[in-house]
Amino acid sequence: MKEGALYVLPELTYNYDALEPYISEQQLRLHHDKHHQAYVKAANALFEKLDSARKENADIDVKAAAKELSFNIGGHVLHTLFWENLRPKGAASDLKGPIKEVIDNEFGSFERFKSEFTKAAVTTEGSGWAALSYSPQLRRPVITQIEKHNLYLHPSLKIVLVLDVWEHAYYLDYKNERAKFVEAVWNIINWNAVNERIAQIGVA
Repeated sequence: MKEGALYVLPELTYNYDALEPYISEQQLRLHHDKHHQAYVKAANALFEKLDSARKENADIDVKAAAKELSFNIGGHVLHTLFWENLRPKGAASDLKGPIKEVIDNEFGSFERFKSEFTKAAVTTEGSGWAALSYSPQLRRPVITQIEKHNLYLHPSLKIVLVLDVWEHAYYLDYKNERAKFVEAVWNIINWNAVNERIAQIGVA
């Protein structure tokens, strides 16, 4: 494998117990250290397999490899965004600045946006994500559902806020009650991080 080509599990910028009572330390440790790490490990292993096959000029199931890479790299990217979306309880992060303007212009109010985003998260079929993205082409935000980790479904949209609604994100704390988890997460959204992404797109 080429030197420096490994994916790395990002360290959290807060302690494992910093999101309580909304996300427990045990839940966060499992989600970050086990589930996210699994996607990183699998993606790196796939690149090693590809490099080995190419070096030896051996056959490889390209269709299967491409699908697995999409799944695992997507999982890594989305989880990395998700950790950045969250802030410790009590940390200042007001809904203001560019993201507030974007939300008010599109949805009319934060309450309307929250309602639509929550419904998207709760109704995501099986394992997946709810995302608020911004379309530079349309110059407007779009709420989408992401199946599994398939980022390629909406290639022109720039994700600014994402919520993991796989059961592994909440099953220890909320069992099968996804709606309670979604409602709890609103208390720990890092709007400062969302504004940074908005600025990177050039909306601000």
